[in-house]
Amino acid sequence: MANRLANETSPYLLQHAHNPVDWHPWGEEALARAQAEDKPLIVSIGYAACHWCHVMERESFEDPEVAAVMNEHFVPVKVDREERPDVDAIYMDAVQAMTGHGGWPLNAFVTPDGVPFYAGTYFPPEPRHGMPSWRQVLAGVARAWREQRAEIEEAGKTIVPRLGGGAHLTAQEGDIDPAGLDAAVATLRRGYDWEHGGVSARAPKFPLASVVEFLLARGEREMALHTLRAMASGGMYDQVGGGFARYSVDARWIVPHFEKMLYDNALLARAYLHGWQVSGEPFFARVCTETLDWALRELRQEEGGFASALDADSEGEEGRFYVWTPAQVREALGDDALAEAAIAHFGITEHGNFERSNALVRATSDPPELEEIKARLLAARERRVRPGLDDKRLTAWNALMISALADAGAAMDRADYVEAAVGAAEFIQRDLRDAGGRLLRTYNRGRAKLRAYLEDHAFLLEALLTLYEATFDPRWFGAARDLGETLIARFADRDRGGFYSTADDHEALVTRRKELDDTPIPSGASSAAYGLLRLARLTGEHRYEEAALGVLLLLHQVAPQHPAAFGHFLQALDFHLAPVREVAIAGPAAEPLERLVRQRFRPHLVLAGGPADDVPLLEGRGPVDGRAAAYVCERFSCLRPVTEPDELAALLE
Repeated sequence: MANRLANETSPYLLQHAHNPVDWHPWGEEALARAQAEDKPLIVSIGYAACHWCHVMERESFEDPEVAAVMNEHFVPVKVDREERPDVDAIYMDAVQAMTGHGGWPLNAFVTPDGVPFYAGTYFPPEPRHGMPSWRQVLAGVARAWREQRAEIEEAGKTIVPRLGGGAHLTAQEGDIDPAGLDAAVATLRRGYDWEHGGVSARAPKFPLASVVEFLLARGEREMALHTLRAMASGGMYDQVGGGFARYSVDARWIVPHFEKMLYDNALLARAYLHGWQVSGEPFFARVCTETLDWALRELRQEEGGFASALDADSEGEEGRFYVWTPAQVREALGDDALAEAAIAHFGITEHGNFERSNALVRATSDPPELEEIKARLLAARERRVRPGLDDKRLTAWNALMISALADAGAAMDRADYVEAAVGAAEFIQRDLRDAGGRLLRTYNRGRAKLRAYLEDHAFLLEALLTLYEATFDPRWFGAARDLGETLIARFADRDRGGFYSTADDHEALVTRRKELDDTPIPSGASSAAYGLLRLARLTGEHRYEEAALGVLLLLHQVAPQHPAAFGHFLQALDFHLAPVREVAIAGPAAEPLERLVRQRFRPHLVLAGGPADDVPLLEGRGPVDGRAAAYVCERFSCLRPVTEPDELAALLE
């Protein structure tokens, strides 16, 4: 029989809907039952593409005897961390405080008031490698709840203050020292892996796209471009189908953890776009377009939104869909010469680099037959059993993809990318709103739910500004401005500065947090700051800049000391301190002027054009002698208008 998860829309929760565990979704019903029965909750958190989440489900949650113990002594709660980042963040902080490490699956034991008192990650079905079994954990926690209740409740008083993230930081008054940006670059340079690329030589290696973007914005090409080349030459990049896996388990970017996330690919596609704009290297442009084409092919849904992830597993094995043996390559390609060229180029050996198979790498320069090789391998791979698809659409992650598609479409003159960005934005505006127009977090199976978080609003603010700059459609500017107003009204901390991760009317949790670090994706706070700074430059409204400054003052001393953790924040800080150009283009047949601005990587520029209604930067700007004109301004003080692309180029340089 199905449990209470059967009515959910999250694929992760639905995966557990037929477990014998009496799972509840997070919510009032579970908390009220815990209160009424005076039982602790088991808050078990994961996500659909999580390999070890699947393992623990098979080993423990599908076992009727284990389920009986869980049901008797606890109120079991399943949480999709991607739907509920607020709940996940609280209990992830708890497990890290208690054990010194974190990860998923995350299993926290929680009082009926929501206070965690014991937590861990994966537990095996039998004791091994120094870990207790899940049965032992259940027995020990149940006994402690009966016999040591007073100690548990006393300990809760000490841990709750540690669960607020950055909520207790106070903005520091005074000027922000620009030398902090140079210090951040110097810190990255000291730790940089000059052999294999990346901000450190330690494994596992994550693709820190925001750090690469910060380095590009600062003109630090060497580290940024080296890292981009290294990541896309390894097995973490899908050499056949495009797109990036979650991370590399080794220091050389060779063996991936095979799950593919929408957010990673959106952020990385944009980083490769900018790497191409800076360097002119065709390889970077190819990786950008292959990644976006993969997302359009495999993640885009019928209403225009994008699914969240592809699983690491297929047929019960991690990576099986993606890896190859020499025999499989020869069978797929047939032609001996073609097969041998593929085997050499992709570094394929009989021994393999992953469980006697091969995660493909770019081991040689591109052979002339590469496009044919890839097309035929992709066709052969499509006949395999595909990894599971997490098809829920999240506002925040879709916003990241909107930014990537709009930016790439404008820079590469790819109307199909811009159209896809518009389609995704229209989907959010149409289907991810409640009856009152409030932005929602998640959509699946025809249902949208959960009030949106800071990151949803902030990522969408940045995305809609990028989409406006790519299309000059004023509806996107208007929608972005509405989001800016909502950020300030519902999320801002007027006492300490910055933004809370949840709105002022969000359900009461054990604490109200501020997320500050930019790993694995930008924090909502960094994104809000960056978006509001851009909005201030397009509107001339100082209050947007003032709200963003609240974030910058919280972290401007800390972030340069830990730049790998604050890549997006450092981009926002760099934008704030730079001499930002405000470019307004007005008049007919303006495409040559628009193209000149869009074709280069210009991190310290905002762009306005099209109808002047409701876009303050365009007010009073018009054509010159009937010709399209560009106005280059700084803090709304403009130079003389120019009508020729070469004149505009000279002003921008």
